[in-house]
Amino acid sequence: MVVESVLHMNAGDGESSYANNSVVQKTVILNTQPVLDGAIRDIYNNSFRECLTIADFGCSSGPNTLLVVSNIIDTIHGLCVEDNRRMPEIQVSLNDLPQNDFNDIFKSLPEFFDKLREEKGESLGPCFISGVPGSFYGRVFPSKSVDFVYSSYSVHWLSQVPEGLENNKGNIYMSKTSPPDVFEAYLKQFQKDFTLFLRLRAEEIKPGGNVVLAFLARSLADPASNDCCCIWYPLVKSLFDMEAEGLVKEADIDSFNVPVYTPYKDEVTDIITEEGSFDLTRLEGFGVNWDASENDDHKDYLFDKHKSGEIVAKRIRAISETIVANHFGDSIMDDLYARYAKHIGEHLAFERTKHFSIVMSLKRKS
Repeated sequence: MVVESVLHMNAGDGESSYANNSVVQKTVILNTQPVLDGAIRDIYNNSFRECLTIADFGCSSGPNTLLVVSNIIDTIHGLCVEDNRRMPEIQVSLNDLPQNDFNDIFKSLPEFFDKLREEKGESLGPCFISGVPGSFYGRVFPSKSVDFVYSSYSVHWLSQVPEGLENNKGNIYMSKTSPPDVFEAYLKQFQKDFTLFLRLRAEEIKPGGNVVLAFLARSLADPASNDCCCIWYPLVKSLFDMEAEGLVKEADIDSFNVPVYTPYKDEVTDIITEEGSFDLTRLEGFGVNWDASENDDHKDYLFDKHKSGEIVAKRIRAISETIVANHFGDSIMDDLYARYAKHIGEHLAFERTKHFSIVMSLKRKS
């Protein structure tokens, strides 16, 4: 599978679109706001410029894309109001793979700018937003041209399916039944990809510039922990249900593996240290419910396994359908994800599992 040409979140605003099934990602964005504010404040205090250049890597589409932009502008605007300082011009470049639904973003920009002007009035400086298609595992921007890099829920996607997964029979990702060389292959691919990501961003970002990254991870060193593997098991179970009915071939299941890696924090910090271009200034971890509508603080919440299963299945379909359909074909998608929803609901009735995420702030060494 050539990930760059296949992977994208489901476009549009339909029932299985990413735009309508990205509440978990929104929750992550909101949870990372304190780290984002700190990084922007550092730029404001130490390298304030008349034009601030911002790059959002893996921007996707839908309301979350411009939520990130809005949060960044709000932070800069608040700092300038505090100090009675003129707002800088802001240039935002939204990056994602070429198949991303950039048109959806562009269509929403007039309303977004109108709302900004209504909220900020005359104090709002010029703001320019553009789309920049291309893989972030390649150069995207000119050397030393970016002040601030942001990426949420993107860096855990690998550039390719790791090599050497022929022994991962009966699985589509790492699992408790995977042999040791499967875990090693996934880690090796992540080390290669994340090192490259940092090296490329180091070329593009200005000395002293800041980076904020949020991505799926795991809270335990064990690579077979529920933090990372559990969400994919109901999908492979659904595929084998279909295989038993002659709808899917076992060989096709055995030859499919998801190009994602959820690292442990020590794996991440080791790569940052070894690559050497950045200082790690902040790292935090937190959990988000698979069904993000199930708020831990909501005492009156009534769990419904069927409803929660459907919610989680739609979200996973929105992010994974393109790679699954590329391997198994479009015709089975409705049936597959309907079965997946049932298995997810059964799992959640037994255990309320969370996604574990890492958010970190990095500073480019001078």
